[in-house]
Amino acid sequence: MKDPDVIRIFDTTLRDGEQSPGATMTTEEKIQIAEQLARLNVDIIEAGFPAASPGDLMAVKEIARRTR
Repeated sequence: MKDPDVIRIFDTTLRDGEQSPGATMTTEEKIQIAEQLARLNVDIIEAGFPAASPGDLMAVKEIARRTR
């Protein structure tokens, strides 16, 4: 049974943030944002779309490693 008093935060900044025209983040910027979200105890961090490119795959892996 789900507790109706529990609020979970699901952040999509790292994935949706780059969907805006002209908006890009370096891997290091993504890692810094992810680390701050983790410090804020965000429940779920959608780190990106690893199938999009080798760079995205590397960023998602590094974010997962640093924020566990």
